[in-house]
Formats: sequence, C-alpha cells, structure tokens
Amino acid sequence: MMPTIKDVALKAGVSRSTVSRVLNDHPYVDEKKRKAVQEAITELGYSPNSSAQRLRGTETKTIAVLVSRIVNPFFSAIVDAMDEVAAAHSYRMILCNTRGRADQELHFLELLRTKQVDGVILASIVNEWDTIQPYLQYGPIVLCNEYPRDLTGAPNVTINQKEAMVTITEHLLEKGYSSIAYCNVYDVSRMPGGIHSPLAEDRYMGYVETMKKAGKSVQSNWRFSGHSVEDGKRILQDILRLDNRPDAVITGSDEIASGMIAEAKSQNIAIPSDLAIVGFDNQPAATLLEPQLTTIHQPTFEMGKTAMEIMMNVLINPSEMRASTVYLKAPLQIREST
Repeated sequence: MMPTIKDVALKAGVSRSTVSRVLNDHPYVDEKKRKAVQEAITELGYSPNSSAQRLRGTETKTIAVLVSRIVNPFFSAIVDAMDEVAAAHSYRMILCNTRGRADQELHFLELLRTKQVDGVILASIVNEWDTIQPYLQYGPIVLCNEYPRDLTGAPNVTINQKEAMVTITEHLLEKGYSSIAYCNVYDVSRMPGGIHSPLAEDRYMGYVETMKKAGKSVQSNWRFSGHSVEDGKRILQDILRLDNRPDAVITGSDEIASGMIAEAKSQNIAIPSDLAIVGFDNQPAATLLEPQLTTIHQPTFEMGKTAMEIMMNVLINPSEMRASTVYLKAPLQIREST
C-alpha cells in the first residue's frame, strides 16, 4: 500500500496540516518540523498525489528545462520547440543553465521538490541517475538527448548515438579515408566533474567498432575533446603538430567542426583534400561554411517537441509516467567537407 499524508504525519510526529504546508513550501513552518517531514517523506517513499494537487489548484503551469550550455545552438533549437508545445497547452517554460555542473543540476531539480514547477525536462544530464531518480516522487521528469545507462521510471527522447557514429565512420571509409581521428563533445569516458556519459561512450564505441571491423587502426593520439568553436581551432592546431596526421576527423558537434574549418583556412589547409571534417547536429551554420559541412542531422525540433508532448501527456495522465525510449532518425547530410 502506498504511504499517505497521514503516514508521513505520524512518522514525523506532526499534524497533517503541517505536512501539507511543507509539501506546498509554505514559509511559516518550523525548521525542525520541516526537516522531520522531509525525512519522513524520504524514508516512506511518499509521493504527493498529482491529481489531488491539481484539484487544490497548486499546479504552477510551469516546466523547467535544464541544459548544459545555453549558448549552444543545438539546445536553442530544442528549447524553442519545447516552448512552442508548452505555450499551446498554456504552460510556461523556464530555462536552467547547469554549465555541466552536478551541483547546479541538483539545485534546479529542487524546483520540482519545492513545487515551484510541475515537471522537469533534462536536455543534458550530469549526475548519476540514482541521484536524480528520487526526485520523481515530486513530479515527472523527462529526458531529452542525453541518457543514463540505468534509466528507470522516466521517458527519454534521443537518437541512436552509436548508430549515428557508425554511419559517419562508414561514410569516410567508403570515401577512401583510412586515418580517421575522433573528437567528442566530452572526454570519451568522463563528463565534467567525473560523471559517466553513456552518450559519449556510445558514440566512441560506434567509431572504434567500425574502424576495427574495417581493419583500420585507432591511434591514441587521434583522440580529442572539446565543445566550442575555440576548441575546434585548438584541435586543428594539435592535429597539425602530429607526425602521423590523420586524413579525416569526426567531431562531436558542428561548433567544433566550424572552429576547425576556420583554423584550416588560416593555416592554408585544404578541406577535404588535406583533411576531411565531419560535424554532428546539422546546425543552420553547417550550410554557410566554406566548404559546407558534412554532418549528422539531429532532429532537434522534433526532439524538443516530442519531449514536451510527453511531459504534457504525463501531467494529464500521471499513470503514463514510465521508462521508455523514443529513438528519432538522424540521417547523415553529405556535403563538401568530406
């Protein structure tokens, strides 16, 4: 039997009205009582009844969306689609920039626990899932783009990251490139703060397995990481200093690829004859570059739209809240950089 507000009150040694005030973040609650109620909620695994909350008029009509880098055009496109769907349902959306920090992510998740938002969409994820999962007792969480290995209790919208990287690597091999370097938006095994990233791992494994299947070597000094245009410029400079230069490089984002192409021009490196470059995302700038960028098309609008539609559905039908993954198609856009 699921614990009730009465059970929480008994466990905490307070009245049911005190529990209610804590759940609704009422300012006039003794701190000792508030702490006792919060501890009782955690120990009992109590989850407020969402339908009852809405009947009491306590819904905020607000969704928090967490991103790691607000300046990244990839997130801008996703968030724009989310906002369009939220507005159509008379909901507001607030954008929370975690800067890839675990503490910031938890800070914003507190908005859900304190009932300042009705739901949270994670367009990036920094903490391990077992740290985030307890917040599900306070409201729905939907993942969009990044994901944990052990996802339970929450839906996810993404692309098949490994499959996308296999597609890129096979394309370069078919074009005759054999010395292929690799750059991800994170270190291939760890995110900032030492947090494991399945997305980064899946992309890297897609590259490695395809190279090995083709009988090609994967050089340790052909592995790079970064996320910005400036990182792309730095990576190109690092490649030029190598004795065994690769003839192609796969990047983790169009931003990195853009920086590499800009630096290549300043170094009189011809793209793709001297070095082929592949991006990831298919941001609008990909067709404005010279040469135009070959890149994976991430369906950012559809991704954001689908994630917010799932959130709206869960808020209307809480019983629909369960672990499931929606994979969207991510075709390769072949242009002049390969």
